[in-house]
Amino acid sequence: MKVALGHRVQSGPWGGGNRFAAALASALIANGHKVVFDLTDNDIDIILMTDPRARNPSVSFRPGAIFRYLLRQPMALVVHRINECDERKGTWGMNLRLRLANYVADHTVFIGSWLVNLDLWRRESQHSVILNGADPTVFNPLGALGWDGVKPLRLVTHHWGAHAFKGRDVYECLDTLLDQEEWKGSLDFTYIGNLPQGSALHNARVIAPLDGDVLADELRRHHVYLSASLNEPAGMHHIEGAMCGLPLLYRDSGALPEYCSGYGESFTGPGDFPDALRRMIARYKQHRSAILASYDHTAVRMTDAYIELFGYLVARRSEVVSRRRLWRQPATALALAWIKL
Repeated sequence: MKVALGHRVQSGPWGGGNRFAAALASALIANGHKVVFDLTDNDIDIILMTDPRARNPSVSFRPGAIFRYLLRQPMALVVHRINECDERKGTWGMNLRLRLANYVADHTVFIGSWLVNLDLWRRESQHSVILNGADPTVFNPLGALGWDGVKPLRLVTHHWGAHAFKGRDVYECLDTLLDQEEWKGSLDFTYIGNLPQGSALHNARVIAPLDGDVLADELRRHHVYLSASLNEPAGMHHIEGAMCGLPLLYRDSGALPEYCSGYGESFTGPGDFPDALRRMIARYKQHRSAILASYDHTAVRMTDAYIELFGYLVARRSEVVSRRRLWRQPATALALAWIKL
């Protein structure tokens, strides 16, 4: 197969979407397939659309370019991977943009089950849920030391995005707890990445964004991974922490329960976070054993699922193409065909 990826792989720390693209491109090539990052070739089998936003410098092509390609090469198949939503950042317009982009999709992939019920897609084609996964050759528990119950419990989180919905309220709550008598001297907190604007962490150790082996090494120096993200479409950060052997403290929001349930303790916000922290301390050994025994959100599992889906669609190409109606909504089709969307 020849697969056109809608995300150009960037070097250095660039967020979860970049790690996904890098993992998929490597897996496709390792399995004998060809990967391209534009729509100049005339023999593309699968076009994977990952982000409809023109302002994103990593985006390889936009929905309008895909529509125009299908007019020239109608046997190409389009998969739309949805990993965003307005709910994630309290914005307006992202869901509408995703619905417009979804017009060209033959198959829609969601990275978390909760996204399926949002108004992000047109429900005119088949869909799948393929969960994210981290590279086990990088993110693994080798060399990680569990908490002994005596030394301070070291918590860590990491985020590329700096929006307040990444968990600012809970991270600031934890930072405040470090001043309180109950917790002083018994907890450490490290924040890796870009802090939300206006956020002030006085007691935490703040580190600039890290990536790859350096990031994994830093995660393994800790005992518990904390994710307080609101309405997380899926994320990669908590997966990377868990793959390094860290039990999870996670917000009961978005896709986090789907990825984290059974491997830690949940909370809803700053109000019940201290209780979740106490439960983690009491059940730490149980959660660490579960993580080490069965946490399996690996990049191998993820990329195998995408390659299997691509093969399934190509094997049924004629059937899939026969269901496509590019001009079913003339106004939308004309907008995609002639406006730079």
